[in-house]
Amino acid sequence: MIRLTPPACLLALAVTTAAAPCAAAQPAYPGGPVRMLSGSPPGAPSDIIARSLAEQLAASFGQTFTVENRPGAGLNLAPGEMLRARPDGHVLLVGADTVVTVNPLVYKKLSFDARRDMVPVSMVATFNQVLVCHPGVKVDRASQLVELAGKKRLTYASGGNGTPGHLAGAMFLRATGADIQHVAYRGPGPALTDVLGGQVDCGWLAGPTVLPHIKTGKLTALAVSTAIRSPSLPEVPTLAQATGVDGLDATFKQYVWVHKDTPPASIAVLQEAVARAMKHPAIIARLTELDMVTAGTPSAEAAAMLRADTARWEPIVRSLDLQLD
Repeated sequence: MIRLTPPACLLALAVTTAAAPCAAAQPAYPGGPVRMLSGSPPGAPSDIIARSLAEQLAASFGQTFTVENRPGAGLNLAPGEMLRARPDGHVLLVGADTVVTVNPLVYKKLSFDARRDMVPVSMVATFNQVLVCHPGVKVDRASQLVELAGKKRLTYASGGNGTPGHLAGAMFLRATGADIQHVAYRGPGPALTDVLGGQVDCGWLAGPTVLPHIKTGKLTALAVSTAIRSPSLPEVPTLAQATGVDGLDATFKQYVWVHKDTPPASIAVLQEAVARAMKHPAIIARLTELDMVTAGTPSAEAAAMLRADTARWEPIVRSLDLQLD
């Protein structure tokens, strides 16, 4: 277990015989079991990351790290629960950036302010969305899909309004001018089922969700949302390449957050441990297999990324005129 003794406390002990402990001293972190909350169901990207991290952090600290899933309510249940807990770093949130970049714009009745009340410990991974279509649509390129949309009614599925898939789809439609109807599902699982079954023509869904079905030919991949091609799908163009519009980038990120009142020393200890964990070969292999790229940034860098992504998504979100509560 890691214990930090501030220099000021060492000095105080050197010059006084007072029995009272130094007021600046912080208890070792973690001082007990840690709960990691995920707003997604088991098997979703944030859940996979949380469980991979929990295993490594438990080994690092010699404490119990448990993952608890709180799906529903647009990913807002988990942050709400974290923010109601004592702000000592023993309840963490692992989730997608949209909790901060998008949800405050589309949920007006929340009991918390994610941008104000949460501090990112680290950005731990990036993930993409993939434009996939049922083979029956008979398109191999995004340009063919845009052309076909001018001739007949087409639909695309996402895991719900305001989700990464919806946002990537909106960016694609904005760039191409295509008219493709969005169909919002309650989660990526039902959306995937209906694209596979041909009830919906296409979908913008996370790489881990669709990758196995692309490999078996059950889905045709037309574009990845990131600025660089996916190592798992090197033959599939990026969003910018597929549309011919330079600079398009719908990369999404996974973060670890704590309450803003968590002691800075505890955040620093946790961030260092998270960064080490994200370099572990087992985590890298697991996330690479699922088309995610590991990171492990410092807290300040993670906060800067969130500000930049908020500015990038806000115009698109406002153009969708979403009100989800």
